[in-house]
Amino acid sequence: MKRIALALFAVVMASGLSAAKDKDDKNHLDPYVNGPVDEAKMVREVRHQLVMMPYYSVFDDIGFNVNGGTITLVGEVVRPVLKDDAAAVVKKVEGVTSVVNNIEVLPLSGNDDRIRHDVYKAIYGDPALSTRYGFQALPSIHIIVKNGNVRLEGVVANEMDRSTAFIRANAVFGAFHVDNDLKIESK
Repeated sequence: MKRIALALFAVVMASGLSAAKDKDDKNHLDPYVNGPVDEAKMVREVRHQLVMMPYYSVFDDIGFNVNGGTITLVGEVVRPVLKDDAAAVVKKVEGVTSVVNNIEVLPLSGNDDRIRHDVYKAIYGDPALSTRYGFQALPSIHIIVKNGNVRLEGVVANEMDRSTAFIRANAVFGAFHVDNDLKIESK
């Protein structure tokens, strides 16, 4: 399952990845990816509301699908309150008639928490990555850890940054496996 982390609000123009069930679902929207100029007002507002949630962090991943007035939320979050907050803010958007909340709350694990923080320090402690991605309100490289497995989500500027983040995350002790789902920013 590939899902792109809710990262920078207006940095990139990249294609979306799949939702939970269909890897090639082209209807999956990533809130940090700018849509086309003529994109519907409702979709723009859903994007805006999701990126403005106060407890969203680099350890969470949220995306959405639109089917008429129904918004389906997908992704993983560390805090259960964030799952509920995402549904609540999307319900208030004009034009939204219903919200299906398929966001998974990641299991509580002291080991996963340690891995999250160690991967964060490894990636954002790298001088090249920290200056480009670390000094933003919501850094664009997200770190999803579930049962010791790490998945990097988000968007980076080039292949070198993508590889560097993967190498840094892969060196963290205790991480069983690292999936590099970082996308390269399209120009």
